[in-house]
Amino acid sequence: MHIKPISIDDRQRINDFIKSRWSSTEMVVRGEIVDMTKLEGFIAYENDEIIGLVTYRIKDSECEIMSLDSLKENQGIGTTLLNKIIEEAINKKCTKIKLITTNDNINAIRFYQKRGFDMIKIHHNAVDVARKLKPSIPILGDFGISIKHEIEFEMDLSKKS
Repeated sequence: MHIKPISIDDRQRINDFIKSRWSSTEMVVRGEIVDMTKLEGFIAYENDEIIGLVTYRIKDSECEIMSLDSLKENQGIGTTLLNKIIEEAINKKCTKIKLITTNDNINAIRFYQKRGFDMIKIHHNAVDVARKLKPSIPILGDFGISIKHEIEFEMDLSKKS
């Protein structure tokens, strides 16, 4: 596995990858439409094939993970990409890393908690609002669970320095 930052040369492949995983290059988070074609991130490659991607944005002293995808589960791809984000956030003097996932995403909820993220807020029925901005968000998600709520996670980086 080879990890590298997203570059201009990778952008079309990355945009295609994002569309295949998220149905579009727009993501709705806390009522805001985010253009994922402009986000920074890291790509995991194996034999010139994308096997993972993490995107993020930094605002003030906070790093927000916008997406994290691994095509091969339980092989360390997600953890490696997450560690790159933690390293990047520390290098850029961020005080915290935050992210949002939905209530159906049991695998993400488990993944982030096991890696030191704390669940700090539940935005009740936030996905109903998001669907008004992005109607393609499905009603049912992982494990047949209705997608309704955004769950916010945070990692305090002051404990990592």
